[in-house]
Amino acid sequence: MITELGHFALILAFLVAIVQMIVPLVGAHKRWPGWMAVAEPAATTQFLLTAGSFAALVHAFVTSDFSLSVVTQNSHSAKPLLYKITGTWGNHEGSMLLWVLILTLFGAMAAWFGGGLPPSLRARVLAVQSAVSVAFFAFILFTSNPFSRLAVPPFDGQDLNPLLQDPGLAFHPPFLYLGYVGLSICFSFAVAALIEGRVDAAWGRWVRPWTLASWAFLTIGIGLGSWWAYYELGWGGFWFWDPVENASFMPWLFAAALLHSAIVVEKREALKAWTILLAILAFGFSLIGTFIVRSGLLTSVHAFANDPERGVFILAILVVFTGGALTLFAARAGAMQAKGVFGVVSRESALVANNILLAVSSFVVFVGTMWPLLAEMFLDRKLSVGPPFFNLAFTPFMLVLGLILPLGSMLAWKRGRVAKTARTLAPAFVLALALAGLVWAMQTGRSMMGPIGVFLGAWLVAGAATDLWSKTGRGGSVRRLVRLPRADWGKAIAHGGLGITMLGVAGLTAWESEDIRVAQIGERFEVGAFELELADVSRVEGPNYLSTMAEVVVRQDGEEIVTLYPEKRNYPVAQMPTTEAAIDYRALRDLYVVIGDAQEGGGWVVRTYIKPLANWIWAGCLLMALGGGLSLSDRRFRVAAGAKRATPDAVPAE
Repeated sequence: MITELGHFALILAFLVAIVQMIVPLVGAHKRWPGWMAVAEPAATTQFLLTAGSFAALVHAFVTSDFSLSVVTQNSHSAKPLLYKITGTWGNHEGSMLLWVLILTLFGAMAAWFGGGLPPSLRARVLAVQSAVSVAFFAFILFTSNPFSRLAVPPFDGQDLNPLLQDPGLAFHPPFLYLGYVGLSICFSFAVAALIEGRVDAAWGRWVRPWTLASWAFLTIGIGLGSWWAYYELGWGGFWFWDPVENASFMPWLFAAALLHSAIVVEKREALKAWTILLAILAFGFSLIGTFIVRSGLLTSVHAFANDPERGVFILAILVVFTGGALTLFAARAGAMQAKGVFGVVSRESALVANNILLAVSSFVVFVGTMWPLLAEMFLDRKLSVGPPFFNLAFTPFMLVLGLILPLGSMLAWKRGRVAKTARTLAPAFVLALALAGLVWAMQTGRSMMGPIGVFLGAWLVAGAATDLWSKTGRGGSVRRLVRLPRADWGKAIAHGGLGITMLGVAGLTAWESEDIRVAQIGERFEVGAFELELADVSRVEGPNYLSTMAEVVVRQDGEEIVTLYPEKRNYPVAQMPTTEAAIDYRALRDLYVVIGDAQEGGGWVVRTYIKPLANWIWAGCLLMALGGGLSLSDRRFRVAAGAKRATPDAVPAE
């Protein structure tokens, strides 16, 4: 009964979305207040119905209702409760329902918190948002129905992919989707502005909080995914430039560019057309990511294996919305004339450089991701584009971005003075240079990656701290520092978080050491400054898996510091093995141990890694997200607060 109600609620939400797509748009065009007012209750109703449908699917997974095809294929009665719940979105159909739930949530939030928007703009934003919902409701109901029944339900299910039965990956998709799908509301604001022919400072204030929230959620989602790959897959890396990793990274880069570009629209009423274009591209690349994951076009450890028909449907959605928005942009962008004039040396120019670097680097990632497919289609050649290409092509953009970021963020608006800003930042630069020199002296004979990474990371952190302190004025004090707006704190923490992540990446890349050997039980061996002993290997039975667990004692300077328990698990239902690395997390390094297979001559394969500054990568991601959250909590960045200002300088469409 609950399942049928969930299916029925999904169909009703689809019908409400159609009404919300058409009626408010007509009302805004005709200036009929009653028709425009339909958008708000419709958005709330659409969200509540979708939430009810999603709750029904969660109930089916929790109660192991194997009459549903999706539950049979992705669950098992012996699976722990947490993974029964997260199994709801650990498959194609359930994850698409989560996608639509978040899509309708953002639409409802725009209705709840958009009271200060002009009625016509609010109606158009909600109508465009609902148009996206209509497309995905149709996709779910006609190609990916999560409530499809089996004629003869089996006694038990086929279990969830063992790689997904992990706390890190359990929460990774919801955060990622909050970022991915959150960019849809920025897209809706952009298309609504194009239809209305108006982009001004108020529009910039309205769109920034949505961009900031989406970017922060996407940062957390990408960080969780990277951390999961690090400790779960057993290969010890944090980023492989996998197509699905790239699919989430490209919208993140565009969202970062959009966030900074919207600042210029708000402060200076410049870069209007460019900001609209970024909003379209950010969501467009989210749709491209969805297409990559679900079409089966590109092979990935993360991808859902699905039939091509679903991929064609998503491709049609991509073409209609992105292509339609770009066509509208081409027709109306000329009406959005920039008002603010600024010099070559100014904060505006620095933000333009920031945008160019982020956008071009995203296109570089896109070309590297899609090139093997294009080569096979048009050149009849099978090519592989891996980490060496991305590291070589992408890294220079991030190096330049890191160099200009502290300077650009402190330049004055309209017309800045490089010499004055450079003098303020001189201590930060000297500190970063000194740390890089110290690292260079200590790591004789190694690559330049370490010193360069340390310089950039320290430059960003020290530059962010200098920027924050400079806002306290002459003779700054801690009291003034504490009283600074949360947006200023958020900006400094986010920029500092990027520096921390760069330090972590540099440390892990430049100074990682690895040891692979066959060890006998009771044997001691040295790896770097540590002495490891394979004390025991035993068989352990988990709730729904069998495990080979090793006991590895770690000593340093003759004293035992930790005992690690790496595992190799086998899930009988799914007939799939997984590797569970054992990691000793410390502030300055990780000790990472993996147990391999038993050898014919006796002993076990043991892989040991020493990973300097590894945790700094994810600490930096959390700091970036925290900075976004602090900025979002600042009253000046809320839609309602910004909307109170009059908008007499709106640019009408010609």
